[in-house]
Amino acid sequence: MDPFESSYNQKQLRELPHNIEAEQSLLGAIMLNNECFEDVSDIISSPCFYVPVNGQIFTAIESLIAADQTADPITLRAYFEKNNELQRIEGGNYLVQLVNSVVSLSGVTDYARLVHDLYIRRQLILIGENVAYNATKFDLGVSGIDQIENAEAKLYELAMSDTRGNCLSFSEIATEAVKTIELAFRSSNKLVGITSGFIDVNKKLGGLNRSDLIILAGRPSMGKTALATNIAFKVALENLLGREGSGKVAFFSLEMSAEQLVTRILSQECMIASERIRKGEIKDDDFARLVSTAKKLQSIPLYIEDTPAMTVAALRTRARKLKRQKGLDLIIIDYLQLLMGSSDKRNDNRVQEISEITRSLKSLAKELDIPVIALSQLSRAVEVRDDKRPQLADLRESGSIEQDADVVMFVYREEYYLERMKPAEDSTELQKWQNKMQSAHNKAEVIIAKQRHGPIGTVELFFDGQYTKFDNLAEDRQGK
Repeated sequence: MDPFESSYNQKQLRELPHNIEAEQSLLGAIMLNNECFEDVSDIISSPCFYVPVNGQIFTAIESLIAADQTADPITLRAYFEKNNELQRIEGGNYLVQLVNSVVSLSGVTDYARLVHDLYIRRQLILIGENVAYNATKFDLGVSGIDQIENAEAKLYELAMSDTRGNCLSFSEIATEAVKTIELAFRSSNKLVGITSGFIDVNKKLGGLNRSDLIILAGRPSMGKTALATNIAFKVALENLLGREGSGKVAFFSLEMSAEQLVTRILSQECMIASERIRKGEIKDDDFARLVSTAKKLQSIPLYIEDTPAMTVAALRTRARKLKRQKGLDLIIIDYLQLLMGSSDKRNDNRVQEISEITRSLKSLAKELDIPVIALSQLSRAVEVRDDKRPQLADLRESGSIEQDADVVMFVYREEYYLERMKPAEDSTELQKWQNKMQSAHNKAEVIIAKQRHGPIGTVELFFDGQYTKFDNLAEDRQGK
């Protein structure tokens, strides 16, 4: 008697892809030789079985083996003696039938792969039917694009649910590690990954490493968007010029428009104040220079997406598409707190949603094997301290952001705070303030507060607020 037929009415079920004989032979082989479990445990899990009873038996086998006990028809019968579903199947003789159905132990991994493949196919059918059903409903709160993103998220979850392991030998891993070391060794700038565009930052980080999630945080007006824009432009420009450590960049701007970002870049390159450009207060030769620069940079591999209120699933979809169609070496997101989590998490508290977003971004960095830079806000705690330099505890929802990030960097400009602390003209503190202002003028600090691969520390950069431009701090500027 087929155990599936004894538990369910076939007429009430659709025919989904399955192979009951493969499930039975797999379970019987494991019961004959428990060592077979090690060969299949990283391929399948109990939900992969089409027949629920078979999934329950697999779970029981897993529990007994984990407890260092033998899993065979005798021990499993005792385990299931209170399970009415199993007792109804030929008086509990189903376990013995499973063992008797085994043709060969050598095929156990093939059975497992077949069971897993059929499970994936069933899930694809269910996802497809769910997509078709939702598409027929006209919910004003859910657009067609939202449905595409939700379907893509479900497919991604299914792909990530693949339990097959990928254990590599030390020899295999060492070979790849040596290749990476050789790239840095032979590189003229000693970079392991993508350049940041700044010499001293590269020295500290060794470049922007593949599969890293890098958090770039700062209080408003510190210049974190400007720094991120500078990095994006420098990486893409180096790629246009065919230099080492360069790459193709995707900039997801959830706050500023694409036009505003490009205007900033043109302002920096033409040395024309962005405020003058915005107000139209430029001369004929300035305009000619802007047009000429725009033409020179039109082939730069910098792609800007400025869709507001984007979900992390939508971002992932666009990044994958860019990677597939044009190639992609770096992602920058401005900024983290403007991203939204999946639709089923938006009613939870914000900390949980941010945790989901940071995990997804780290997963994306690993999947595409590229660095992901996410800008982040800081809490107001910075403003009440005498020393305004940020700390890890100042990150909003710091638990998840700090935990998931491989690198955390802060942007800090002392000049910004000093400008707001100017004493009265007749004050005895005026000279001291002027000395501090002179020392801090056109300087910014990039504070590396966390780095998995190397040391933490502070790097000084040159900052020109007129053009919102960061640059390497030249030696002749150090004392000015």
